[in-house]
Amino acid sequence: MPLIQSTPQALLLASELKALGVDLELEYWDGHKHIDIYIPKAKIALEIDGAQHYLNASQIDADFHRDYFSNKEDIFVKHIPNILVETHAKEIAEAIVKVISNNH
Repeated sequence: MPLIQSTPQALLLASELKALGVDLELEYWDGHKHIDIYIPKAKIALEIDGAQHYLNASQIDADFHRDYFSNKEDIFVKHIPNILVETHAKEIAEAIVKVISNNH
């Protein structure tokens, strides 16, 4: 399996999450796909998405199928657009930490 490089946006959000004490894995392989950021403790998958995930019908369909397999394994998937990570990484990380603390 080829080595997958994390995007700058995934690295940025991961850095903010780590600064808040979140244990995570980048490019986690779940048996079906690589997850951009996986938080094992909370079984949360964060997919940091470019415009094609919202504008390309084939990509949208592929994402539906990919998320299905995660949901079957009780992994919660949250898609976050690149632009939001670029402009609000810290706030997103803080919100995710609240979700984790409220549910675990």
